[in-house]
Order: sequence, then structure tokens, then C-alpha cells
Amino acid sequence: MTQDELFKVLVAHCKEYGFIFPSSEIYDGLAAVYDYGQMGVELKNNIKQYWWNAMTRLNENIVGIDSCIFMHPRIWEASGHVGAFNDPLIDNKDSKKRYRADVLIEEFLAKIEEKMNKEVEKGRKRFGEAFDEDQFRATNPNVLREKAKFDAVHSRFVEVQEAGDLAGYKQIIVDNNIVCPISGTCNWTDVRQFNLMFSTSMGSTAEGANTIYLRPETAQGIFVNYLNVQKTGRMKLPFGIAQIGKAFRNEIVARQFVFRMREFEQMEMQFFIKPGTELEWFAKWKENRMKWHVNLGMGAENYRFHDHEKLAHYANAATDIEFCFPFGFKELEGIHSRTDWDLGNHQKFSGRKIQYFDNETSEAFTPYVVETSIGVDRMVLAVLSHSYKEEQLENGESRVVLSIPAPLAPVKAAVLPLVKKDGLPELAQEVMDELKFDFNCQYEEKDSIGKRYRRQDAIGTPFCITVDHESLVDRCVTVRDRDTMQQERVPIGELRSLIDKRVNLNNLLRNL
Repeated sequence: MTQDELFKVLVAHCKEYGFIFPSSEIYDGLAAVYDYGQMGVELKNNIKQYWWNAMTRLNENIVGIDSCIFMHPRIWEASGHVGAFNDPLIDNKDSKKRYRADVLIEEFLAKIEEKMNKEVEKGRKRFGEAFDEDQFRATNPNVLREKAKFDAVHSRFVEVQEAGDLAGYKQIIVDNNIVCPISGTCNWTDVRQFNLMFSTSMGSTAEGANTIYLRPETAQGIFVNYLNVQKTGRMKLPFGIAQIGKAFRNEIVARQFVFRMREFEQMEMQFFIKPGTELEWFAKWKENRMKWHVNLGMGAENYRFHDHEKLAHYANAATDIEFCFPFGFKELEGIHSRTDWDLGNHQKFSGRKIQYFDNETSEAFTPYVVETSIGVDRMVLAVLSHSYKEEQLENGESRVVLSIPAPLAPVKAAVLPLVKKDGLPELAQEVMDELKFDFNCQYEEKDSIGKRYRRQDAIGTPFCITVDHESLVDRCVTVRDRDTMQQERVPIGELRSLIDKRVNLNNLLRNL
């Protein structure tokens, strides 16, 4: 199965098993907007809880807030979003489809990288254990040819981005014969800028209404509350403010399922520090955040840092943590050193003094900020895409299983009476009543036990607990492990402890 095929199967699986649905589906849907089903919302909440506790419980100097989606429109002028929150867009005259010019070029560069990687894999198979990848990349003519092409396009791309050269974007596309995926032609319009913010009106009458915006990020809600939190919490530098919330962007290139949407959720933390210490803290938060991801057990090799060559107007250092999705390595989280740009601009636009007074040095200054920002929806997609497996079993059968990290699994245990009679449902319900206060559990008695196991595998349930006729005598149940499919007999009184060791979020937090 190719990666593209795997991705299509995953999208279908998410709908079939109640993880993610197309929004407004009975009205033929709404492009790039999705609803989370009964399984998806549990997974999403567990991810958010893991992040929130890692930030606010493990760091005594980080607190949380929840700011509004609607904010004063001057905030977005101060942040630069009104004037500079734009994407370079280009239309294909034949397909009538619109694309982000920078994304077209990035995808072209990714294809060149893919060609180089395929050549490397050929060499690895040919030379076996004697294979030296560095030497191969430095000497193989096919790799060198593609590398030269990549470097030439990439250097032009960086120059165009830094200069904001719209004509330059198009010239790169034309020179490299980058075609529309739909029409297959290179018949492009000029590149234009398009603002990504959704606007609406607030007021009792149309004439007296003010134009406001749906927030395109959650960070500004933190910055404008800096003084409130710092004073009421008597916070001393360094300290952080964390927030989880919805954001909205009128993305033109909204695709790849929940990877890029128009309504999405962010988990952001702004860490306020003394000027001059920002790069030290930037390095610390890079390490901290990568550890948080790898701690889930989805393979360190599936993550990498990608340092920004073109920095945003507010940053003096920036990197992305990229994850290996089915469509390649893509951004999962951003870590940025934002300097004092945000607080300084809000001080200027609001006329309010936004500073920190250091009692030790008797000086007042505007704090610098290091930001960590992760998309909840991308995190959901990372977990699901890594967890989805189709396995061939020794008995010739097959199964689909979601090997979701157990603390994040939507359902922690399924309680299954072997048959629907002889007092087994009553004992199974007793087990259910014992466990449901500590874990999200499912009770299921329909179909054969084998079919029920398969359904639980498909939603990623770590444990299946079967109540049989012997259970009525010895008060023991059979516990089946999702990943190994091994079964063991366990006293009912020991179930809570057994499950807790595997699924408790605090066990993840202790490893950080």
C-alpha cells in the first residue's frame, strides 16, 4: 500500500469508527471544515490534557488562561495581521483552481528530495552493510545532479521569500515547469497577495456595526493579558502563559484532511524572559518540546527539527518540529523567539505601559518572548496516521488496529460478557461500574467475542476484559492486550491497578 493509499484508507477509517466527520455532511459538506466524533473528541481531549498538564503542572512558573475569540480590531493592526497576514496566491487559467505559490514550490522541492532519497535506498540495497550514505550522497552522479537542481531552486526561493517578490514566485514556477495538479498545464496567472483573516460585524445595526475579526491565532490573547496575569499572579520572570483555543484562517490551500483547516485548534505557550536570554531559552524549549513528542513512543526517527531560513517579522530565531506524516515530513509544532515585538507594539498601539519591573536591578523593560505553538488537529492526525496498521495474523486472518499510545486512547478498556445470558451481563456490568469512575470504558455484548475484539482494535482500545462462566466462580476475568493480543487471567479486584499502569497520563508526565 502506497502512502497516498494509506492516507485515503485512514480518512475512511476515521469516519467509519467515529473519529472525524466532514462537517455539514448532509448538506454536502463545507470544504476544509471537520467535526470530531465520539472517538475523535476523546482522543483530542487526551492530547490537550497531556499538553496542558506538561505545561502547567510540571512548570510552577507557567499558568493558563482562556481568552476570547472576538478581540478589539486594533489588536490585529498592532500584531501586523491586518497589513501583513497574507499568502501569495496563483490561479491556473485552465483548471480555474487557486494555489499558494510558495506551497507549489515547496512541493516541487520535496519531489526532488524524494528522488534523491530513492537513489540512496537503491544504493543501500545494493551495498548492504557496507553502505556509506554520506559517501554515496557525495559521489553518486544522480544524487549530485538532483542536489544541484535542489540547491539552485531553493536559493532562488529563499531570495524571493525574503524580498516578498510576487513576480519571482511565478518565475520559479514557470522556469521549472511546475504544473497544475488538475489540468497538468503551466498556464498561470500572476501571483497576488490574499489576507487570511475572516471578518465579521459587531453592533446592533448594520450602520453602526464595527468590523472585527475571528482570531487567526491564540497568541495575541495572551499578550494583551500579560499585565493582568503578571500582576494578579505576582509572576516573576521567567514565567509563561499557556492557552488552548480555536483559531480561524481563510486558507485557500486547505487539504490533507485535518492537517490544514479553516477552523482549527491551537495549544500555545508564551514564555516571558529578560532580554538577552532569549536564545538560551529558545534552545531549552526546543529540547523540552521534542522530548514531549518523543515521550509518546511513536519513534524518535519520525521527528526532526527544521530551522527557518526566512524569519517572520517578529522573530530572531525559529524552528519547526516536523513529523513524518503519510505525505512526508511536515510541521507539527513551531518554536519561535519573538523578541519584544508583540508587547512593544501593543504598548505603542494601546498607549498603555506594558513592562516588567525588576526589583533586583531596579530597572523596567519590555520582556522578550519564546513561543511554543502546536496544532491540536495536526497532533491528532500524527497520532492516527502513525497508529493505523493492517496486520496479517498467524491463523490467516487479518485485523486493522490503531496502536494509539495507551494514555491517549479514546477508550481505555472494553468490558465484554462472553454471552448475553447466564448472569454474565450482570457481572460484566458490575465490572463496568467499578472501572468507569477511573477510565473511559465501553460495555459491549453484541456479536461474537472475536468480532468485538476487532471493533475495539479498530478504535485503539488497549484492553478487552472478557467475563465468562468461570468468572462467576473465581471472580477472575480474561484481559486481552491490544498490541500483543496475549490474554491473561486477572482477579476483578486487580483490574484497576493493571489498567492504570498502562493508561494513566501521569505515567507519561513522570518521564518528562
